[in-house]
Amino acid sequence: MIDILILGVLRNGPVHGYELKRRVQRPTLRPLSNNSLYPLLRRFEERGAVTKQVETTEGRPARKTYAITAAGHALFHELITTLSADEAGQDEEFLLRVGFFDEMTLAERLAVLSARDAALEEQLAQATQLLASVQDPAGWRARSMGHLLDRLGRDRAFVAELVEVAGRDSDAR
Repeated sequence: MIDILILGVLRNGPVHGYELKRRVQRPTLRPLSNNSLYPLLRRFEERGAVTKQVETTEGRPARKTYAITAAGHALFHELITTLSADEAGQDEEFLLRVGFFDEMTLAERLAVLSARDAALEEQLAQATQLLASVQDPAGWRARSMGHLLDRLGRDRAFVAELVEVAGRDSDAR
């Protein structure tokens, strides 16, 4: 997920490392640390997805500026359109990709939505099974499982709504 966020920021033009760290906005609002950012940038450089340029100014420390390459744009597109079964079950991973739906084809959007719906269906089945095994239907565990079932149902309704909107957007083009 952080890969997508970093490449997403770099698509807007070259950025200094500190500025990149500041501009990466995670849906969880947890800040990105240097210990996460710089190893990822090195890995992107090794893959040819990002270039680094060192700027020197007299009397100041050297600053590194990072820019995305054509390979980086391709990698970004691959990352936003690919959603594994594990990632599809994670709210943050899914919502991040929805934020980039404008950059996907209808088929790519529908694949992401299908993966999410399958993950939610599996979670609903597990939660339903757990709720059925609860001894006290008025107890705290039953309440928490009921809340989870309700939330998962609303999430599936949201996915169905996005499928409908994606189809309308496709028809309008």
